[in-house]
Amino acid sequence: MSVGLLDHFNVRTRKFPETVQFYEHVLGLEKGPRPNFAFPGAWMYSEGRAVVHLVDISATQEAQKPDSGVVHHVAFVSDGFKAMKDRLSAKKVEFKDVAVPGNELWQIFITDPNGVVIELNYDTAKEGL
Repeated sequence: MSVGLLDHFNVRTRKFPETVQFYEHVLGLEKGPRPNFAFPGAWMYSEGRAVVHLVDISATQEAQKPDSGVVHHVAFVSDGFKAMKDRLSAKKVEFKDVAVPGNELWQIFITDPNGVVIELNYDTAKEGL
């Protein structure tokens, strides 16, 4: 028995257009097919998988949470460290890059429009860092 790998994470937002734009234009995910649910939303894809599910709560009475609650961050195994740093800089998106001590891993941390912290992990050997 195994729990398996993380499939996706879900963000419920009153900032739906800004959130879709962030995941598309900042991170480079693609908006793709989504089941015909009875509520508005979008599924954002990376490498053919819907890894971020967005739900538009602007037409409801549901309160917008100011951050990701007890979840500190969501992480992606990534590639193209320098290209991502260049992309974020060009789009004037604040980020922090960190070398993991005693490990061959570099990380980039950014925050989406809802306060969700996104961690991008890069293998230094693969990246030539």
